[in-house]
Amino acid sequence: MAADAPPILSLQLVEEEPRLLKLKKMFISKFKTTPKFYVRAPGRVNLIGEHIDYCGYAVLPMAIDQDILIAAEPLSSPVLHLANTDSSYSDFNTDANDIQIKQTKPLWHNYFLCGFKGVQDHFSLRNPSGINCLVEGTIPPSSGLSSSSALVCCAGLVTLMANGKTLSKVELADLCSKSERYIGTEGGGMDQSICFLAEKGTAKLIEFNPLKATDVKLPGGAVFVIANSCVEMNKAATSHFNIRVMECRLATKLLAKSRGLDWRAVAKLQDVQTKLKLSLEEMLAVVEEAFHPEPYSLEEIGGNLGINPTELRAQILSQNTQDVTTFKLYQRAKHVYAEAARVLEFKKICAEAPDDAISLLGDLMNQSHASCRDLYECSCPELNQLVEICLRCCKSLRPSDVPSSKCWHSWWGKSLLQHLHDGASRSFKLSRFRPCMGSKQVAKQFL
Repeated sequence: MAADAPPILSLQLVEEEPRLLKLKKMFISKFKTTPKFYVRAPGRVNLIGEHIDYCGYAVLPMAIDQDILIAAEPLSSPVLHLANTDSSYSDFNTDANDIQIKQTKPLWHNYFLCGFKGVQDHFSLRNPSGINCLVEGTIPPSSGLSSSSALVCCAGLVTLMANGKTLSKVELADLCSKSERYIGTEGGGMDQSICFLAEKGTAKLIEFNPLKATDVKLPGGAVFVIANSCVEMNKAATSHFNIRVMECRLATKLLAKSRGLDWRAVAKLQDVQTKLKLSLEEMLAVVEEAFHPEPYSLEEIGGNLGINPTELRAQILSQNTQDVTTFKLYQRAKHVYAEAARVLEFKKICAEAPDDAISLLGDLMNQSHASCRDLYECSCPELNQLVEICLRCCKSLRPSDVPSSKCWHSWWGKSLLQHLHDGASRSFKLSRFRPCMGSKQVAKQFL
């Protein structure tokens, strides 16, 4: 077994759990045989560090109880049989030697295929084992809790088990991060990393290049209330996510060019900071000098880099952003560098644990939401409304109990993270939301 591989428990220890017994019964009904093993991968919330992982910067997430669970049985024939306990997701069968992942319509099974293909390619498996799989999930889909990445990670583990292979947690996180890109998203690796590297009782500072996870102990008495705005967005189904990635990539190129660096040699905003040997605060000053707030056209960007728009599209833009014509480079770069600084400050406060730690963390989280809303434009009206509702609801509580109302995002499918003292959470009742949210199914979506 690989060093630091995901834990494996005996079926005798876990299969009597009610949830597994129910899944086993459904598996037997579906496939007329019994599952040989089960795999679980958790969802996550990101406390701070929004949309900066793909720019090279550290993030600060933690895992949640909601998860993806798969019952599986290896087969002698090279066929994948995928089924879901939710009848709204259709069954899917395919040849394990001919995996085709369609980016135009990211159906649920494509995320499983990403994890499967990632392992298949990593080990150069010529005749991978077929698998019967029954998938069950408790993560609300398209809500910003990484249900899709959890499915990719779960699929990677299933494929490893079925084919008798092992990898370390870090190797799996890297593999699944890269393999999710088969579906067309240009993510940075946070979701997959916390899925494999999370530990009970602690958040994690996730750093990249190399991948590293450090425990971050949150202040005693802090409670995080999670609410879903009920807006769904599959980030692979639209170009919105990749547009932001490309804006950051273009900002990287122009920033490097403005400071006399080889723009072709840098890919992420962190690369520019590293080469310039400046602090994050100094990088914010560079952004103010280098960019104008108005959107940039392809022609202006190409002119600065010395290439024409056709070359720019071919060399820099992803396939599903080829038709984008304007880019907000100033706003995106400013968000990234400021958010990266907030992550480090968040970790510092947790480590030093001052008496007003919860209030200080709340201030940072509020700043993060404002930046996501105004600079990165990755919020939505419903989420902004939910933030305001939370703040209004909290006015009846002691001011010291309510330091922040903060959101995190997978993309425009949104949930909100409310940061409270333990005592205040008992007064933070769901009934306060109902008069404000109209027909929204808040009760069902409150985690």
